[in-house]
This record gives sequence, C-alpha cells and structure tokens, in this order.
Amino acid sequence: MIVFPAIDIKGGVCVRLYQGDYATAHKVAEDPLATARSFFRAGARWVHLVDLDGAKEKRPVNSAVFLKIAEQSGLMTEVGGGIRTMETVDFYLSHGISRVILGSAALGDPGFVRLAVKKYGGKIAVGIDARGGRVASEGWTKESDVGYLEFAKEMEAVGVKHIVFTDISKDGMLSGPNFEMLDRLNRAVSCEITASGGISNLRNIADLRDFGLYGAICGKALYAGKLDLAAAVKAAREGQKI
Repeated sequence: MIVFPAIDIKGGVCVRLYQGDYATAHKVAEDPLATARSFFRAGARWVHLVDLDGAKEKRPVNSAVFLKIAEQSGLMTEVGGGIRTMETVDFYLSHGISRVILGSAALGDPGFVRLAVKKYGGKIAVGIDARGGRVASEGWTKESDVGYLEFAKEMEAVGVKHIVFTDISKDGMLSGPNFEMLDRLNRAVSCEITASGGISNLRNIADLRDFGLYGAICGKALYAGKLDLAAAVKAAREGQKI
C-alpha cells in the first residue's frame, strides 16, 4: 500500500480543515516545497496535493505551487481541486504531474471522465467525497442525491482505475477512517481504492493495508505529530506487524 502525505493549499500555504469546512482552515506549514521535501526524506514517494482555492473557484489557482513540487521535491504527485476541463488535465499531465483527480467535474459530466481516461488511462483518478453516504461536490459545499457506491460503479463503467474516497465526517478528526464504507467500496468495484479522512495512527495504516487498499492519504495526523511518516511508509510497504 502507498502512503500519500497530503498538502492542501489555500492562499499559497499549507492548511488543514475540519470536515471540509473552509471556515476552519488553519495554517500547518509555511513552505509547501519544503514540506514536500521533508516527506521525501521520510521515505514517501508520492504526495497528495489539493487546490482548495481551485475547488471553490472551479479553476486551477495554486498550480504554480504544484508544478514546483513536482519538479523539485523528488516525489510523484497527484493533484485535485479545480480540474474541470480537458485543457487543465492536459496542462497538469504535460508539466510533470503524475496523476490528476477529478471530483465535481466527474459527478456532473461522466463523459468528460470517459474522454480523460481514454486519453490518459491510469493517470486519471476520481475523488469520491461522501457525507452521509451521498456524494458531495464543489469543494464539499454541496451534497448530491447520488450514493457513493452507485457513483463508484458508474466511474468503473467508464474506465476509471483509481478512486480516492473520503468520508467527510472523518476528515481532520483523527478518529480513524470509515472502515465499513471503505470495505463496501473495495468489494463493490475493481478500481484501486485510496482511503482519505480520519487516519490517525499506525494501527489505521495496518488495517487499511490488510483490507487490500491501494493507498492511504495522511494529513492532520502528520502535522499534529500523531503519526510518524517514516514508520507509516514502512508499515504500508513491508507489512510489518503493529
């Protein structure tokens, strides 16, 4: 399993939110590139990047920060937030970003996802952010009537190979992932599943690994000093006993 340390950018700096609420944004690091480099030194090989401003404005806002990280950190990069057009997908993937994550655009336009997957294959992921089992969009500010499993199966049908799943109620709470929802999702589709939200300790990493998930995104636990990234990477990669 791959551990993805997370960098969420708002106003050019690294922030964290509680349950996706922008009003709770608080700075956790000043320099995104220095933060990414520290992740690389700890043994990470990927970083999960989110353009919080872009998610709200429906266009890339912090792309310069992400391209700098892709070029200078040594990490492979996946980017989400504000990716609504094929032009933006083309831009990121032609400028060193390893994978892009489609969220709100995927919910509103499955045809767009189909075209992106046809062109780029596994470099396209879909983010499924759920509140109460229903898919949320627009930077988590709007909730749809679409169930998360229904949406995942629709994305699988158009060729998506990677899904990033977040239970919004768990995000930033350090209360553990929603294992029940993740297990249902992993059994429902053949896509590679990355868990996001609530991961707080090595036991969570081990349990997600044992579920056979593709990846685990870690954010607040790292910044709060609750989870050691090097130990998490080792546990995920080597299957060490916790």
